[in-house]
Amino acid sequence: MSDDHSGDGHGDHSTDDRTRVQEFFGSRAAGWDAKFPDDGPTYAAAAAALGLRPGDRVLDAGCGTGRALAPLRSAVGPTGAVLGIDLTPAMLDQAREKGREARGALLLGDVARLPVRDAALDAVFAAGLIAHLPEPARDLRELARVVRPGGVLALFHPIGRAALAARHGRELGEDDLRAEPNLRPLLSRSGWLLTSYTDRDDRFLALAERVGG
Repeated sequence: MSDDHSGDGHGDHSTDDRTRVQEFFGSRAAGWDAKFPDDGPTYAAAAAALGLRPGDRVLDAGCGTGRALAPLRSAVGPTGAVLGIDLTPAMLDQAREKGREARGALLLGDVARLPVRDAALDAVFAAGLIAHLPEPARDLRELARVVRPGGVLALFHPIGRAALAARHGRELGEDDLRAEPNLRPLLSRSGWLLTSYTDRDDRFLALAERVGG
């Protein structure tokens, strides 16, 4: 959990994994939004890329402090449904303190075991999620389970892979899950078809369509 600008949610963890995640993000929750004050427009643009319509149902998987809830709510309107789920209680507390619960229901939980029925959603938004999934193929399949065929997944990060690596003094490795040659087959094995891939300094955004029945 060394990626300070990693987004916010996580998959199904062992007790030790769960504790580490909660401690890492919990200790940073109070100052999280202040640390990244300029992310709002990038979140809004990524949410818009989902192509949501009024009345749609969308999950923010790993919602953290809820920065995506407002643009998601704007897209689906008052007749739509917005659900945010995160593993870290302190992050959800920050979302509530900022009044973001008015934009979507907030739930403490793991994205690998979603309390959502099959094919109930039109889309999933996931900021910084994939780097923290302990079993990415399994966890992406769980996201696919709750999305109808033809629905959309957005894997988002407010800065690109190279910019993020440079920020932390790292070099990009060939095993990076977010690299297109790795991400495309991973999604394919998990019920998704990669339809759009953007990786530039000011944004990472991969869009995928739910395939099959």
